[in-house]
Amino acid sequence: MEDSTATTTTTHHYFTIFTNYPLISSLTAFTIAQFIKLFTSWYRERRWDLKQLIGSGGMPSSHSATVTALAVAIGLQEGFGGSHFAIALILASVVMYDATGVRLHAGRQAEVLNQIVYELPAEHPLAESRPLRELLGHTPPQVIAGGMLGSVTAVTGYLFTRVATS
Repeated sequence: MEDSTATTTTTHHYFTIFTNYPLISSLTAFTIAQFIKLFTSWYRERRWDLKQLIGSGGMPSSHSATVTALAVAIGLQEGFGGSHFAIALILASVVMYDATGVRLHAGRQAEVLNQIVYELPAEHPLAESRPLRELLGHTPPQVIAGGMLGSVTAVTGYLFTRVATS
């Protein structure tokens, strides 16, 4: 009898992941950002590029949206003075800094290297190499837009759960 109760409790414990507000907020913000990229790509190029649904770079930053939604959701759920919020805030800061710093500059270097390889003579061993990915990082406006999207997603989710539980 006790084994059955333990199994039921353990199974129920695994399903609580579907009610984890910070996780749901983060995944929702990521998904919305990726879909927005799909439409902004279509607006710029007048063609559908489904790679935008899984790719990095572009407007808005899905990484920034994800980590900002996580930090805001943790702050709203557990308080902004706690250690969980502090960890999430530092994580968000590192990710957003990396997006506008290292990843952005790596993408710009890839552009230059691709141009150099393109201008090589056909007989050069590197002339046939596959181009490097250029859209890696984000400009500050793309990161800010992602952060705003993440914040709005987390607050909307919080208000929705408050209304639903009252």
